[in-house]
Amino acid sequence: MKLQEIISVLEELAPLAYAEDFDNVGLLVGNSNADINGILVCHDALENVIDEAIAKNCNLVVCFHPILFSGLKKITGKNYVERAIIKAIKNDIAIYALHTALDNHKNGVNKIFCDALGLINTKTLIPKENFIRKLVTYTIPENETHLRNALFDAGAGQVGNYENCSFNSEGIGTYSGGEDSNPVIGSRFEFVQAKEIKIEVIFEKYLENKILKALFTNHEYEEVAYEIYETKNKHQNIGLGMIGELENALSENEFLSLVKTKMQCGGIRHSALLDKKIKKIAVLGGSGSYAIKNAIQAGADAYLTADLKYHQFYEAENQLLLADIGHFESERYTKNYILDYLKEKITNFAIILSEENTNPVQYF
Repeated sequence: MKLQEIISVLEELAPLAYAEDFDNVGLLVGNSNADINGILVCHDALENVIDEAIAKNCNLVVCFHPILFSGLKKITGKNYVERAIIKAIKNDIAIYALHTALDNHKNGVNKIFCDALGLINTKTLIPKENFIRKLVTYTIPENETHLRNALFDAGAGQVGNYENCSFNSEGIGTYSGGEDSNPVIGSRFEFVQAKEIKIEVIFEKYLENKILKALFTNHEYEEVAYEIYETKNKHQNIGLGMIGELENALSENEFLSLVKTKMQCGGIRHSALLDKKIKKIAVLGGSGSYAIKNAIQAGADAYLTADLKYHQFYEAENQLLLADIGHFESERYTKNYILDYLKEKITNFAIILSEENTNPVQYF
C-alpha cells in the first residue's frame, strides 16, 4: 500500500488545516510514494519506538506528538530528536504526526478525554476563529438544484450539527455579451434580463479550491459570478478543549479520585479545594494553561489539563478546581483511538500499537 493512500485516510481523521499555525503536523520523514508494509502507532516517535518499528517490520510510524517540532540546522545525533530522525532515515521508516490537527477535531483528543471520564453534553471549549468562509453565487432556476447539490457534495453547507444548509433568493440578473462571448441566454450584444437564483453557502476555508472547482464545473454560465467572504463566525465543532457534564455531581475528592483512576495518573496537582460539588468539567489535553479563563467563563466547576506552572494555580481565583493531571496522562488514550480508526479504514493490513511507554515523567 502506498504511503499517500494512508495519508489520505489520516487526513480524513485529522485534516491538516485543523492544526494550529505553530504546529508541525503531517508527513515529517519519508516519501509519499513509498510502499508501506506495516504501521506502528505511538504517542511519541522516539528512538526506542523506531527500534520497535524495525523489529516489527513496520516502515511507517504514526505518532501523536511530532518528533520534529522546531527546525533542525544540524543532524548529528547529539540529542533524542536527531537520533530518532537519523535511525528512521537509515531504515527507510516514514513518520507522520497528527498533534493539533487531532486536538482540534470534534471527535479528537478532548472528546476522547471526555469519554474516558464519562462526560455528557460535550461541546468545544475554544471554537476556532477565522475558519469559515461564505460563497455567494447566481444561476438560472434550471441549474439551481444541480449546482447547489454539487456545492454540498464538495463540503459546503455544514453548520454545526446540520448539513446541506443554504439560503436561496430570487432576483433579476442583467448582462450584455461582447464579441467573444457565448451566452447561455440571449445573443451577443443583446441586453438580457433573466430570472436568477442567488445561492449562499458557508464552508471551511481549506475547502475553497474544491468548492470553486465544483462551482465552475457545474455552473451553466460561461462567466460565473461569485463572491467569497471571510466571516467572524466561530466554528463550533473545531477548536481546542472541550466542556461537558458528569451525569451526577461529585464532591471534589470523589471527582479527583475518579480522574486519577480513569486517566491512570501517577499524581494530580490541584488548586485549593472549594468545598463545592463538581458537575461541569472543562478539559484540554496537553499544555492548557492558556485556557483557564475560558474554563471559568464557560462556568466549569473544574478544569483538567497539564503543564501548569506555580503561579498559574492562582488563576483559579477560587472559582473552580484547577487540576494538572500530567501531559501524557491527559492524552493517554489518543494512540488507541488512532489505531482503532486505522484498523476500521484499512482492513487486512498490519497495524500495530506500540508497546513502548514514552512518558518522560515518572512518579516516586
